[in-house]
Amino acid sequence: MVDDIPSNVHVLSRILKDDYDIYFATDGEKALDLVQARMPDLVLLDIMMPGMDGFEVCRRIKGDPATHDIPVIFISAKSEVEDETRGLEVGAIDFITKPISPPIVKARVRNHLLLKRQTDLLRSLSFLDGLTGIANRRRFDDTMTREWRRCARSHLPLSLIILDVDHFKAYNDQYGHQSGDECLRIVAEVLSERARRPSDLVARYGGEEFVCLLPETDGAGATDVAEGFRAAVAQRRIPHAQSPVARHVTISLGVASVIPSAESGPDRLAEMADQLLYRAKRAGRNRVQGATVPAL
Repeated sequence: MVDDIPSNVHVLSRILKDDYDIYFATDGEKALDLVQARMPDLVLLDIMMPGMDGFEVCRRIKGDPATHDIPVIFISAKSEVEDETRGLEVGAIDFITKPISPPIVKARVRNHLLLKRQTDLLRSLSFLDGLTGIANRRRFDDTMTREWRRCARSHLPLSLIILDVDHFKAYNDQYGHQSGDECLRIVAEVLSERARRPSDLVARYGGEEFVCLLPETDGAGATDVAEGFRAAVAQRRIPHAQSPVARHVTISLGVASVIPSAESGPDRLAEMADQLLYRAKRAGRNRVQGATVPAL
């Protein structure tokens, strides 16, 4: 809820507090900070506020890829058609005029949250890799962009692990593609089990390549995670008779860490991790190669 008049916040809170967790801000800047910090399912937004008005708040929420999909409902005493039209044009999903009717507010909030849940479910399915059931490249790219911006704002480290299965083509040639698919599923399962924090994201990057994004993790911590991945896959002892590295499936990993900058993007971090992966391969595979990148 965003409104510069506390009594308005209290009224809305009394109407909705039994059904939802509620956070509130009393100006536009605080509202944007709160949206970034809490990632709410819905924003109830006043228009007339000192400093930044509701139209600008909504425009900024919708202009940020990390918050673009959060529905915004304007609640305002401004009832002119042009005000409602402008609100919808900047991205609001609905417009409720004051004085508010509690049943209408409850019904519209409930309906829009139901739509958001359905949309989130469809989006989550589109973000899953069909073979392994973990996050796919699209989900990784989306999360990487969001975490890069968050860590840049907070001056926190961000680490990336890129890994692939050693001599996977030879594995497919020896055991067949169905066994190859099962091998990738086992590797994905092992990685998911080892990435224990809710903020850590394991994804299939493409083919036999996987990635793990580690927010708020420095180079030493990320290298420890990567070594854990390598050891855990080796411990599964998946037979690989054609591998010159070992008689079982192994992985090679590149680890890059940086404190992101708002003046750059995450592509350079991915490039560095990829270069380190190939350095690990050239060094003999079944190993971790890591580096901390200067601020990007």
